[in-house]
Amino acid sequence: MEYRHLGKSGLKVSEIAYGNWITHGSQVEEDSAVACVRAALDEGITTFDTADVYAGGRAEEVLGRALDGVRRESIEICTKVYWPTGDRPNNSGLSRKHIFESVHTSLRRLRTDYLDLYQAHRYDHETPVEETIRAFDDLIRSGKVLYVGVSEWRAEEIAAALRAADDLGLYRIVSNQPQYNMLWRVIEAEVVPLCEKEGIGQIVWSPIAQGVLTGKYAPGAAPPITRARPIPRVRALCAGCSPMRCSPRSRGCDPSRRRPACPWPSSRWPGRCRTRTCPRPSSAPPGPNRCGRTWRQRGFGWMRA
Repeated sequence: MEYRHLGKSGLKVSEIAYGNWITHGSQVEEDSAVACVRAALDEGITTFDTADVYAGGRAEEVLGRALDGVRRESIEICTKVYWPTGDRPNNSGLSRKHIFESVHTSLRRLRTDYLDLYQAHRYDHETPVEETIRAFDDLIRSGKVLYVGVSEWRAEEIAAALRAADDLGLYRIVSNQPQYNMLWRVIEAEVVPLCEKEGIGQIVWSPIAQGVLTGKYAPGAAPPITRARPIPRVRALCAGCSPMRCSPRSRGCDPSRRRPACPWPSSRWPGRCRTRTCPRPSSAPPGPNRCGRTWRQRGFGWMRA
């Protein structure tokens, strides 16, 4: 196993990380999960990634028990915060309240005193980015977190976080965790150039497209790739696009208000056009769209509020 610096930070992580998104606490029995973790340690993997929302928190618990007894300084434990962990108004997002409550819960589940990397699981349009970065900075200064990062943030959102940290004299994010593989290469256009310029490392998820790229499936026999919140495909309303992931409500938009050609044509990423050509651009903040309807972000696309 080889090890790399995470971005320009001094933290070294294993070239291959161990994640437990749709396995621990749900699809895999705990005995098998513990055996997998032990096998990963034997192979030299030291970086373990999870999130507070995986399997309703059970994934963190299983990982914590699996790593119990391992020398803490020999591994890197990473988890995330953002998605709802309860049904109350403050049980989600990146507010200071939710971040502090979530980190303490994660520490208890993972049976550790600190996290090597704490990541914002998505961008929160309802919380000022300055509040989020300030909360992360306080966690670092208190010793509960060593480094902070983000996951599935767009280039403009990462840039906003970096500006806020620089303006306020706070710790900067050191990593981004996007989906990236041979079938899904969206980050190459804007995210990767920005991160290379700013010294932010990538910890990609689904690098083998959940097994599709391993050759284990015969042509046409691969199961549909699991998504946390699937968005149904519909016919695009703009020139240059074919099926895109958008809300079916977009069918009712006025065709005369179409936007011009798609900057990420579907011939390059078939059926995966989630760009700014939707009636409600995914890069825009919540509010009325071009047809006067109100939309807000839900999962991997924009759904009607």
